[in-house]
Amino acid sequence: MTSAQQRAELQRRIWQIANDVRGSVDGWDFKQYVLGALFYRFISENFASYIAAGDDSINYAELADSIITSELKDDAIKTKGYFIYPSQLFENIVKQANTNESLNTDLANIFNAIENSANGYDSETDIKGLFADFDTTSNRLGNTVSDKNKRLAAVLKGVVELNFGNFENNHIDLFGDAYEFLISNYAANAGKSGGEFFTPQHVSKLIAQLAMHQQTKVNKIYDPACGSGSLLLQAKKHFDAHIIEEGFYGQEINHTTYNLARMNMFLHNINYDKFNIALGDTLLNPGFEQDKPFDAIVSNPPYSVKWVGADDPTLINDERFAPAGVLAPKSKADFAFVLHALSYLSGKGRAAIVCFPGIFYRGGAEQKIRKYLVDNNYVETVISLAPNLFFGTTIAVNILVLSKHKANTDIQFIDASELSKKETNNNILLDEHIEKIMQVFDSKENIEHFAKFVPFESVAANDYNLSVSSYVEAEDTREVVDIVQLNAELATTVANIDCLRKDIDAIVAEIEGEEIEG
Repeated sequence: MTSAQQRAELQRRIWQIANDVRGSVDGWDFKQYVLGALFYRFISENFASYIAAGDDSINYAELADSIITSELKDDAIKTKGYFIYPSQLFENIVKQANTNESLNTDLANIFNAIENSANGYDSETDIKGLFADFDTTSNRLGNTVSDKNKRLAAVLKGVVELNFGNFENNHIDLFGDAYEFLISNYAANAGKSGGEFFTPQHVSKLIAQLAMHQQTKVNKIYDPACGSGSLLLQAKKHFDAHIIEEGFYGQEINHTTYNLARMNMFLHNINYDKFNIALGDTLLNPGFEQDKPFDAIVSNPPYSVKWVGADDPTLINDERFAPAGVLAPKSKADFAFVLHALSYLSGKGRAAIVCFPGIFYRGGAEQKIRKYLVDNNYVETVISLAPNLFFGTTIAVNILVLSKHKANTDIQFIDASELSKKETNNNILLDEHIEKIMQVFDSKENIEHFAKFVPFESVAANDYNLSVSSYVEAEDTREVVDIVQLNAELATTVANIDCLRKDIDAIVAEIEGEEIEG
């Protein structure tokens, strides 16, 4: 099955599940149940595969819970981070889902048991609360136990019918594609801003390649506003696992999305000891001060979000913001995220950050921060993208690439605003578009109407404006008009009109003369 076929089948199946529970579960809440069921199925299959260890004669799902020894359980938790008894496996629960009168409470107990299995182990914080948003006893599923069980069974049955083999070997990002489909179908209708928690896979691919460019290995990769983890996982998807030596780090302020990010790590077979996702406010309570610096940073922080800014006088002394001498405006924290990323970036690394275009030309504090970034030679490239690439906004955003090891002081500007393809309600970047951007990012060559390498002095003289349109002239696609030829044609036309007018006047005079004689 090709990736396009897998994606179409996934969407068809999710839509079928949605129809089975339509009218009872709000689309936005429904999203949590589908993703939760996908996760439950995956960790069940993954754990059973781990126990079997390649021995086809072992079917963990058929074993009795009573034969599990404390030694086996202890070793499994130390390795996988959690434990699932045979009776708790997705495979066994779904078999009786339609007839199990206590399905909702059984699931709740299983999820609690899986989370609690990690208590006292190194994986405890990575496992705790993973199923918090898969609330099987919620009235959102129905007012009666029977209603709850019916809808839960429909979700489980729908997920079990997804037949793509091993999740981690799929042609598509199963969890990411499911999330993307659910976001695109429900976020707008529900009045939610869920798109801010997810960077579309095609954009994530570009950002990951920019951050990892020409690095044969990185110590670790970090996203200070990681959402569901899509940016971090693109780095894993497009680069051999051994290149990222110490794993994946991210911080997320939204609790539901924080859980999704951790689920996403497990779904991509990243073990608990190879990722660290923190919950909290990155700007005010950064989670990884002891883990910096990072050789690769990727981020799509929230656009123009409010923050405390100058109302907290201690922030100007924070080592992340102090070097710039000014804080990002209280109404627009964009540059606070940029300065945070810069502070956590290693001397050999790159940060690729999605930015709202306004920060590149506005005055005030934002201009002073741009001056600091340019004067200290941290800005490698600014890329303008096509509009409508993200869910929830049609804005044509930019990517800011920061580096602490530039070979010269020039700044590269790339106008990629024409590189996109219309697909459903959004535009997408094709692989050929990404390849074109990466080729010129690597070569730093000047290409008319597309890319320009601008001297530091020119940027400084332009009030440190970093807008791509200020340096890369857009191609004039209007029809070229030959003025000389046009004037000649006009003269001919005027002469013809004069002749025609004389002929008409003669005809009118002749008619009037005949009327007088009559």
